[in-house]
Parts: sequence; structure tokens; C-alpha cells
Amino acid sequence: MPLITLTVRKPKDAAFKSSVLDAVHAALVASGVPTADRFQRVLELSDEDFRYDPGYPDVAGARGEDFVLIEILWSAGRSVKVKKALLADLMQRLQAAGRDPENVMVCFKETTWENWAFAGGRLIHT
Repeated sequence: MPLITLTVRKPKDAAFKSSVLDAVHAALVASGVPTADRFQRVLELSDEDFRYDPGYPDVAGARGEDFVLIEILWSAGRSVKVKKALLADLMQRLQAAGRDPENVMVCFKETTWENWAFAGGRLIHT
């Protein structure tokens, strides 16, 4: 169960947020995540609450107001090969949606299955 957190600067319209979230979900599904496994949230912050360097470490050009931080919290165990394939797919989808991949940062966070309680406090994978 991936939990996706999208952090952007205010203001972003629904179409902007949906285009990014839809691309992330499609790339996750292509990597083997079930289609119905969609848990996403958006943090839309003011300039003073979302600060980032325009070029660190190797951005082609500079990050702008449409910079997107995508955090993917998912279960541990996926290989670097799977992550690279997901990133390549995601960047293609974002570009097709009119988003600049150079304005995107992705952070994978991993946890073990016993740390997920999907409903009612039940640990179904222990």
C-alpha cells in the first residue's frame, strides 16, 4: 500500500494536482501496485513554508514555482531496478501531462508490512 504525499507551493489548481497524482498512480500500477490501492494526499504550502534550492544538486535549468516533491511511502523490499523503472515511467507520464520532470523530486520511504493497519486497527500482514 503506497501512501503518496505531494507537496507543492500555493496556489495549484485541481488540474495541476490531479495530473501529478494520476501520473504517480499510473506508474505505481505499472510497477505492480493494485489499481484500487490509491491513497494520496496533497500538502499545498506557502512560499515561507516550502523552501527548496533552485538547482541542487544537478537540475537542468532551475526549479520554479511548479516544483513538486513526491514522497512514496511503501513496503520495503523493492529493488533499485524496480525504483529506476518506476521513475522512468513516472517522468514520461509527467512530461506527457505537461509537467517538467526537472521540476520534480521523488523520495522513497520504506517500512515493513507489520507497520500497516489498513482498517479497524487490524494488522493483516503479520
